[in-house]
Amino acid sequence: MRAPGPTASGRPWAGVSLRLRVTALATAVTLACLLGLALVAGRGLGPLLTDAVDDELQTALTSAARDVVAGPAPDSPDGLEVRVLDTAGSPVDDGAPPALTHDQVRALKAGTPVTAGDRQPVRWHGTVVTAPDGSQRLVVVGTGLVGQEAAKESGGRWLLVTALVGTVVAGVAIWFAVGSALLPVARMRESVRRLAPGERVAAPDAAAGELRALADDFNVLLDRQDATTERLRRFTGDAAHELRSPVASIRLQSEVAVANPDPQLSQEVHADVLADAERLSALLDGLLALARSDAGELPPADAVDLVDEVNAAVARAGDQPVPVAVNALTGQAWASAAHTETELVLDNLLRNALRYTRTRVVVSVLAGQSTVRVLVDDDGPGVPPEHRAKVFDRFYRVSDDRARASGGAGLGLALVAELVRRRGGRVAVGESPDGGARFTVVWPRVG
Repeated sequence: MRAPGPTASGRPWAGVSLRLRVTALATAVTLACLLGLALVAGRGLGPLLTDAVDDELQTALTSAARDVVAGPAPDSPDGLEVRVLDTAGSPVDDGAPPALTHDQVRALKAGTPVTAGDRQPVRWHGTVVTAPDGSQRLVVVGTGLVGQEAAKESGGRWLLVTALVGTVVAGVAIWFAVGSALLPVARMRESVRRLAPGERVAAPDAAAGELRALADDFNVLLDRQDATTERLRRFTGDAAHELRSPVASIRLQSEVAVANPDPQLSQEVHADVLADAERLSALLDGLLALARSDAGELPPADAVDLVDEVNAAVARAGDQPVPVAVNALTGQAWASAAHTETELVLDNLLRNALRYTRTRVVVSVLAGQSTVRVLVDDDGPGVPPEHRAKVFDRFYRVSDDRARASGGAGLGLALVAELVRRRGGRVAVGESPDGGARFTVVWPRVG
């Protein structure tokens, strides 16, 4: 059996609170910065100590050189060694020869400090002056650097300890600071849990801009959820109403046929039952198509020639009491859609137009630079302006009459709008030049 990973999702931070994440990240950054500063400071500690020694030696050298020029022998301050040499590096002050090489003597004559000796290093500064008798003398001042390496190591350790302690203090401070910053968010979460239906999140008056924006986003989400719930409630109620009518009619007709076993009446009942069954089947097909569209189950988009699709839809409509004319101003009009979608859209638009027209239906295909439009015109009663914004809603009808003679169940145009909008197109209804309704469908163009 394979051992589980660090988390169920495979991510090490999954399930870890935001407070702990921010604290850990900020503490890690603080530790890295402090350790970097400690390392830089530790490396600069040696040169800093050497600079301090050089300042002290330079001050003593200036005083000793002045004494040699004036004549008296210079004194050696505490912790420092003052020597007077000739220009070759040999002592002229009756002292032992200093441990200086020829190159180091030459560097001191040039005014460059040197460090001589390995086990017990000595830092030297020198300068050339003229003695009262006219001879050239090399005055050098030195001091031992014993203990400097130990001071550097000790200072480096203290810097590391300070960095670690500073990181711990910063981590604790960040923990409480993040907790304090997230406290209003926790309160907002509690208020969201206690919200009653219809209530909204109220941001504190003193809330920061981010918290107020979060509260606004919560409220937008709640508005959307309430709207979805209301649409689902209406949809369920309307669907139940629509399903009840054909089912009740079929039941009633069947009871009549059972109670009156007359062959002629039975034939009429069968015809009525068949019509109701077809109506019920169409209603269920519409509901299923809308449910699939709501779930995002759409076939991949393809290039569809709307001129061919319109001609095919007119052919599927068959013989009608009124003629259907196709007005295509271009040979081909390729749109980004799917073949099954365009069939549903065009069939529903044609069925709707044929249901209400008086003398004819005209279907036009217009190709633009970026879109392809299909116009379906009839000369029926049209759609009043106050109903045009809602005619594409599910189960919405301009007339309250729900008898079978009034037509469909109010799902055809809703399905048209849903399929077209999900492809990046749009639908609209207006007034036709023939006096009836004009339904306009716009798809994105391909090519």
